[in-house]
Amino acid sequence: MKKVISAVAVSVLSAAFISPVYADDLKEKQKDVLEKQEQVKEKQVELNQANKEVAVERAQEANKSMQQVSRASKITGAKVKNTTGDSLGDIKDLVIDPENGQVVYAVVSFGGLMGMGDKLFAIPWRALHWTSPKDYYVLDLDKDTLKKAPGFDKKHWPENSEKWEEQREALGQFYRVKP
Repeated sequence: MKKVISAVAVSVLSAAFISPVYADDLKEKQKDVLEKQEQVKEKQVELNQANKEVAVERAQEANKSMQQVSRASKITGAKVKNTTGDSLGDIKDLVIDPENGQVVYAVVSFGGLMGMGDKLFAIPWRALHWTSPKDYYVLDLDKDTLKKAPGFDKKHWPENSEKWEEQREALGQFYRVKP
């Protein structure tokens, strides 16, 4: 029995002396973990800032290339393709707002054979995106959707700016751009 009591006493005394040491060690490890978490947070902030800077640079480069001027004669006749590379037609004409001189629409010819039976579409200029190395415009639309788009034939263009303005909001919604 004395042996059991001695073993229990040793265990209790050992725990009493080891517990503060263990607690101090645990506190030290917690402090280390908190410091490392703070370092990770700082690195995340740095990486997020670097990513934002890269995104801003890319956006500025894209805007710069989109802002470049081009002659109308270079634009008319340019091919229009969708994002998968399918041909959607070519630009026949440009519609310019006489008040501010901005291009509002590109008139794209699609359908028909050898220029016969083509349907014309007034596509908001903002819906088209230039592909610099490939020399064509991209419209994020598939052929079937384009077939259903509001359009007109070669002999029945909108007569005046009021008619174009009537179409502006509907075309903006159809092509998902602000008029």
